[in-house]
Amino acid sequence: MLNNYYTVKHEGSDQQIIQKSRFIGYVKRVETEEAAQQFIAGIKKKHHDATHNCSAYMIGEHDHIQKAHDDGEPSGTAGVPILEVLKKRELKDTAIVITRYFGGSKLGAGGLIRAYSSTTTLAIDTTGVVERKLVKKFEASVHYSLLGKLENALHQSPYMIDHIDYVEYAIFHLYVESGQEQAFHDWIINITNDSVSIKEGEPTYMEIDQ
Repeated sequence: MLNNYYTVKHEGSDQQIIQKSRFIGYVKRVETEEAAQQFIAGIKKKHHDATHNCSAYMIGEHDHIQKAHDDGEPSGTAGVPILEVLKKRELKDTAIVITRYFGGSKLGAGGLIRAYSSTTTLAIDTTGVVERKLVKKFEASVHYSLLGKLENALHQSPYMIDHIDYVEYAIFHLYVESGQEQAFHDWIINITNDSVSIKEGEPTYMEIDQ
């Protein structure tokens, strides 16, 4: 698992008019090629009357799945520019479809590349980007006499409180960034004078808006 990577929020779209042609950008987070293809097929069905539905996607921890499709536009003027924006923005697990309704004015190769690139950027910015950080879940149980001290210390630390259960003991549910597990152990033992019960959970990703 990667320690961190960037991707889009779940789904979104935006559009613009360029020399009377309407360009609509659709963005979706996908984790498999099948999901990407289903998303593209859905947009094509929705806009079956469009002049073009061009697409690209990049999937996998190491971007091992990369596809681009011009859908009838001159070769290299649509799908590849869309894919290049994904690469430049370092967005993983992301699929894009740009729907075009031709407005009567030809844009030329350079104009098409700029139009598809800018619509992709617009749709991504509207949808939003998140950084996904690999974290480890922890539960830290302390006596209520330590509740205030530990909560205040955590708020000033790099460790994140998800929530607190108030049962027989105060149980802090925490997230610790990958690689910081030992430092966290040492820190919380020191803060509580070793009066803490620590339970380590599974790794997961936390999303941070960009």
